[in-house]
Amino acid sequence: MRIPVMWRTGAVATTVAALVAVSGCTVQTLGPPAEGTTDGQTPAGKTPARKTPAGTSSAPGASPDDAKPSKPKPAAPPAPAPRTLWSKGAQGRDVRELQARLRQVAWLFEGPTGTYDGSTVTAVKGFQGKRGLPKTGKTDTVTWQRLLNMTREPGKWELYASGGQPAATPDPRCLTGRVLCVSKTSRTLRWMIDGRTVSTMDVRFGSQYTPTREGVFNVYFKSRHHVSTIYDSPMPYAMFFSGGQAVHYSSDFAATGYYGASHGCVNVRDEGKIAALFSQVRNGDKVVVYW
Repeated sequence: MRIPVMWRTGAVATTVAALVAVSGCTVQTLGPPAEGTTDGQTPAGKTPARKTPAGTSSAPGASPDDAKPSKPKPAAPPAPAPRTLWSKGAQGRDVRELQARLRQVAWLFEGPTGTYDGSTVTAVKGFQGKRGLPKTGKTDTVTWQRLLNMTREPGKWELYASGGQPAATPDPRCLTGRVLCVSKTSRTLRWMIDGRTVSTMDVRFGSQYTPTREGVFNVYFKSRHHVSTIYDSPMPYAMFFSGGQAVHYSSDFAATGYYGASHGCVNVRDEGKIAALFSQVRNGDKVVVYW
């Protein structure tokens, strides 16, 4: 007797079902992946979402460093202490300029000497105190800059308002014999004997209305205690060389420097030097006045 095929198929199905129930496994459907996936888990072309760490920004383009607190900037280094440029006892052209600038702002009344003396210390202290700076009397970098900002570059005769300028090269006519060699360019007088300079001194001349004559002359008269008959003014140690014009000592020149002028004479500001010169010069000695 034959067993129908249908019965045999059903028996197999029953057996399989019993095995599955015993194993506890889940039956997975075999076949091709679902459309739009690569491995049956993540859609193709997409990146799995990444978790954002707590306390950080999730804004686009933000990096973890953006959320970190900024470090405080280091404090600026303290400004260097002012450096002293000149103080009492210093000498030179720079000190002369300092004095000329102090004179421009009316803190110094004497003409520049090129020596940082007591008057300069007092003037610097006054300038510093007026501007709230430490009153040291020393010119430091801060004091100097303040003074530069308030003044202008002094001219030559501001720097040498009371003399002290170097003497000019002697005129060739001064190189022979005994000569009072007077330069209008450097405002100096050289006493020369046979081309050798014996002494040098500062001098000033007449104004544009009473100019000192230029040329070659000779001393023709000397007067130790002379007084001008025209201006009734003293002319000590006068050595006349052209009419009423003479080389002589001037107390006004000693006091005001080149801020004044003579009536045509050659004024000397150093009384000691002209006294020595007066004792050496003879009538007939040559006088050369030149530019």
